[in-house]
Amino acid sequence: MEILMVISFLVLGLFLCLFLLKWNEIIIYHKKGLPPGTMGWPFLGETNEFLKQGPDFMKNKGARYGNVFKSHILGSPTIISMDPELNRYILLNEAKGLVPGYPKSMLDILGARNIAAVYGTTHKYLRNNMLSLVGTSLVKDRIFSRIDKYMKLYLSNWDSKIIDLQEKTMDMALLMAFKQIAEVESSSIYGAFKIEFDKLFIGSLSLPINLPGTNYYQGFEGRQNVIKILRDLMKKRRASAVTYEDMLDQLLRDLDTKYALNDDEIIDQIITILYSGYETVSTTSMMAVKYLHDHPKALEELRDEHFAIRKGKTADEPLDWEDYKSMRFTRAVIFETLRLATIINGVLRKTTHEMKLNGFVIPKGWRIYVYTREINYDPFLYPEPLKFNPWRWMDKSLETHNYCLLFGGGSRLCPGKELGIVNISIFLHYFVTRYSWDEIGEDQKILQFPRVEAPNGFHIKIMNLDKIEEI
Repeated sequence: MEILMVISFLVLGLFLCLFLLKWNEIIIYHKKGLPPGTMGWPFLGETNEFLKQGPDFMKNKGARYGNVFKSHILGSPTIISMDPELNRYILLNEAKGLVPGYPKSMLDILGARNIAAVYGTTHKYLRNNMLSLVGTSLVKDRIFSRIDKYMKLYLSNWDSKIIDLQEKTMDMALLMAFKQIAEVESSSIYGAFKIEFDKLFIGSLSLPINLPGTNYYQGFEGRQNVIKILRDLMKKRRASAVTYEDMLDQLLRDLDTKYALNDDEIIDQIITILYSGYETVSTTSMMAVKYLHDHPKALEELRDEHFAIRKGKTADEPLDWEDYKSMRFTRAVIFETLRLATIINGVLRKTTHEMKLNGFVIPKGWRIYVYTREINYDPFLYPEPLKFNPWRWMDKSLETHNYCLLFGGGSRLCPGKELGIVNISIFLHYFVTRYSWDEIGEDQKILQFPRVEAPNGFHIKIMNLDKIEEI
């Protein structure tokens, strides 16, 4: 009798599990014409598998269902596209109802007025404001010399140290951006700000479960504290008669200009500037150092380029814009690092009305995950795609080909693209002309999804180049 009861409970449990697994597909999101695929558990969907398995999740699903399939990730029913032609169409046709579709966690933590989340006239307005802060002409005339000054100082005392390069580049990326926003106050408030911003950063890519201990809860708490710090800073600035030559000063003073923002928009714009460069600049810098260490010929050519620049300068003479424009191989290293490491795996869009794509029906309000990772490894676009080959980018036309989406595309081309490349270029300049390095330890694992990161840190031992030459 007891054995029968146990068997009954097992059968009932199995039936319940099967029912729950089919709940999303049969009960909630059943519609004719949808792409093939599975929807996973109620509410959770397949988020856990998506975040943990990453590229393998995509590969397995693609092998089973094709390049376009349905799933349920990050709290929403989602169509995942690995089709290059369809992806390009989606990214370049925002006006046809394919608008940004970032998950609730990102909207709540980065702000509803985040430039990546809005569309139409609001996006155009915020983008123009952003370009007035970080556009190429501004980088050249105002920002470049400051980055050079602070980067040189930041890299000045690494000799004979063992450092966690991941930690250092993350701190470098945020500090450089924060100094552009609030240069004078940065030394006194940056430490407290970074603690809260790191919470915000981690929580931005999570399930929106607002319970203590979850990444979402901590991320939202980090956002509230970041807002408080920024509001206090804005209040002090308005009470001061001093003119500050930084981005916050410009945002607060430009009240009568064409692209003036209110306080909530200013805060979201600042968070956007900090967030968008934080991951890209830090991770690209770390991975470039790794790839250069593993490819001595590339490191040699990069060093030659930068020592040629230093040859025409005194020891303390800063870099200028012409020096930057001459860094052709450096730019190639940056683009190849972005491609091979795939810092950005994909972007999310949302349908504003029901539509047909590739013969499938996509319901209104569904998200589309444009998976761009595989484009970076397409052997037709990039021969020997798994090989680190920065020389391929010496052909400038590669930057502008139709499927180069390293910085987005169309109206969504990253407005801070040149600023990011400048930051990484100046970092590499002072790093490779001052130091040699070796990786430390065997547990230098690099995860590639959902973010490129070293979960145990990326440790290197640094030695001054002058000391090596003396030996």
